[in-house]
Amino acid sequence: MHIAEGFLPLKWSLIWWIVSIPFVAYGIYKVKKINQEKSEIKPLLAISIAFVFIMSAMKFPSVTGSCSHPTGTGLPIVFFGPFVTAFISFIVLLFQGLFLAHGGITTLGANTLSMGIIGPIFGWIAYKIARNAGVSLVSGGFIAAFVADLMTYFVTSAELAAAFPASKGGFLLSLKAFLSIFAVTQIPIAVIEGVAVMTVIKYLSDYGVSIPSSAKTGILSGSGS
Repeated sequence: MHIAEGFLPLKWSLIWWIVSIPFVAYGIYKVKKINQEKSEIKPLLAISIAFVFIMSAMKFPSVTGSCSHPTGTGLPIVFFGPFVTAFISFIVLLFQGLFLAHGGITTLGANTLSMGIIGPIFGWIAYKIARNAGVSLVSGGFIAAFVADLMTYFVTSAELAAAFPASKGGFLLSLKAFLSIFAVTQIPIAVIEGVAVMTVIKYLSDYGVSIPSSAKTGILSGSGS
């Protein structure tokens, strides 16, 4: 992650675009709702976008056709939930694909699905379970970031394995190969990203920045953002 421009066969590029579009569209709706009803947390939206952009632009060499890097999605997961995170990730990935040669347009659907949708959904679920168990907001941020990061790379590995199954062993053998290579760099990166998210959340909380009420609840049904 990001999967490079033109690396995936056209069939898979189209499939991941089609799967990703509804999530991004609902994320746009949620962002519009925030702008209309919760103007006091607009600065957090801007901070989250900047955080995702900066963190996800930090590339480390990994498997052929991809790279390892933090995702930055832990912060918007905590503040806004998975759907707004999907929209934020899409915008960041689009900009990076157009202007930084990081990812691309044909692979934007695949990269959004892994970094902006499935990774954040699992990170959000883990965060809510942790909060429900009494884990603090700051520590919950670590959990959200760590889980989202690892799931992002699991999904990226699955996308690559689906597109390039092993001649003997098929999808599962290819998935195992991609996961084993990614794990070398991604597990420590996930830990570092979790610490970074904790630090930002603590700083914002200490300085009285308005935190959405949904970020403070541990009830799984209480933050369907």
